[in-house]
Amino acid sequence: MQALETTPHTDPNKRIWSNLRIVLYILGALILFLFALDLLVSSLQHLGGTVAETILLATSNPFAGLFIGLLITAMLQSSSTTTSLVVAFVASGSITLESAIPIIMGANVGTTITAMIVSLGFISRKKEFRRAVAAGSYHVFFNLLTVFVLFPLEYYYSFLSTISFRIAHYFFKPLPAAVTKDVSHSWSGFSPLSDLLHQVIPSPFVLAVLALVLLFGSILIFRRLISDLLRAKSPEAFSRFFFKNQIKSFSWGLLTTAAIRSSTITTSVVVPIVAKKIATLRQAAPFIMGANVGTTITAFIAAILNTNTAGAISIAIAHFLFNFIGVILFFPIPVLRRLPIELANGLGKITLQYRLAGFLFLLLTFFFIPFSLIYFNQDSIQTYHLTYEKRVSSNDHNFYRMVARINKRKQSGEWSQFPGEEPVAGEEPSLIYPVSVQNNTLFVGEKMFLLDRPGFCWDGEDEHGRYKACIDQILKQMNMASQTFDSVYVCNVNYQAPQDSMTHRYYISAPLRLMLQHDVLQHDNVVVDTEKLVKFEVQ
Repeated sequence: MQALETTPHTDPNKRIWSNLRIVLYILGALILFLFALDLLVSSLQHLGGTVAETILLATSNPFAGLFIGLLITAMLQSSSTTTSLVVAFVASGSITLESAIPIIMGANVGTTITAMIVSLGFISRKKEFRRAVAAGSYHVFFNLLTVFVLFPLEYYYSFLSTISFRIAHYFFKPLPAAVTKDVSHSWSGFSPLSDLLHQVIPSPFVLAVLALVLLFGSILIFRRLISDLLRAKSPEAFSRFFFKNQIKSFSWGLLTTAAIRSSTITTSVVVPIVAKKIATLRQAAPFIMGANVGTTITAFIAAILNTNTAGAISIAIAHFLFNFIGVILFFPIPVLRRLPIELANGLGKITLQYRLAGFLFLLLTFFFIPFSLIYFNQDSIQTYHLTYEKRVSSNDHNFYRMVARINKRKQSGEWSQFPGEEPVAGEEPSLIYPVSVQNNTLFVGEKMFLLDRPGFCWDGEDEHGRYKACIDQILKQMNMASQTFDSVYVCNVNYQAPQDSMTHRYYISAPLRLMLQHDVLQHDNVVVDTEKLVKFEVQ
């Protein structure tokens, strides 16, 4: 087996201490990364509902989420920081899984800007510039093609969110994302220092920025350590070792990027290697694909620290699936494998005649096209402001509000529940329910309603236990909150737990996918508790 060329013989003791120092640096960077992530999650929990509301408004449009992920990653030049941030938001209940996946897709495209910028550094050397642009743009085209395939599937059919949720469901019990005032820590060992920082620095926004800086800094330390090791070797040895064959190239791209926790540095290293003809783009392409899969390790590390939140695990799985499916599409099939290579080589050839073509490509990919998509899809989100009155058997009553944001095309979104009848400045949602519709089945959190014929029954399980549900009847119209609602499904739910022998009756508006009323009945059909819609506003 051919190995990398080694440096001249040095004192064994010095070599041991040098290797030990590198290991300690790597462990220190890892601890810093984990602490920064814990501080970020706790800071977001302290920020509460105001920030959660802002984020939900920004990411409720999938195209806006795609651009947010692209822009943040392009600015930070690190998809690892963006994905860790997204996992932290999902773990803290600020955004749902469905809103987070477009951000992850955008982050995968945004991270490719670094390699493109590196390629522009060869603009003064005509032939090298052509090869450099081809190498830098290959990563862009590969991720864009993956987005073109998977984004419509996610947008219309919730493809990635459904698969990742079901995979995570085998290992963790998903619950509605509760936004509470109690701050949870990823690991108890970090809690004393995190709590001390919250006392010394009372502003959660400042702490969130500090955590983001520490998170980014830890990743930079990893990059510096690995890039120093790579620079110690000759480019020719690097090429022979990493690009000997396609499988080896893919494997090394995956392993080195998993170690660095960023595909930015590994893909950027490829650009000068291809530009100087040390390796061809066809040899380097599998390495870039492997780097795309290897960078998902960051999201998994972040999610492992939030195992109490199924959404955090789900988004890590979705990140892996996005990159892995891209490899499955464009690696084993020769025709598809050549597609991003031909596109990259085509752009490289254009730069021979028009040197500014690379700059124009950057502007179109990272600014003009995303803004255009947001503009043409700005009306795709429907927002409902609902107020419910809840009465119990003692005739006591209270109110709560629900802000429902639904994507009109893919019929999914989230319900954010707030206490009280009137909005309060700085209030925080008590619960955030992910909502989706698939084949006439309404999913609200873990509960599902099959909008089928009267008499149709099914079994299910939610946070309260196992239950049996049946469609009792379908009302043509129902008058409530000074509105007339068509096609209202009446669904009876009975839990199997002995402590809950009541019947829960739900009135669901099929066209709007909204709950109009919820009654709790005794065995003699006497209503003991009820919550019903009293105010309905469309925004």
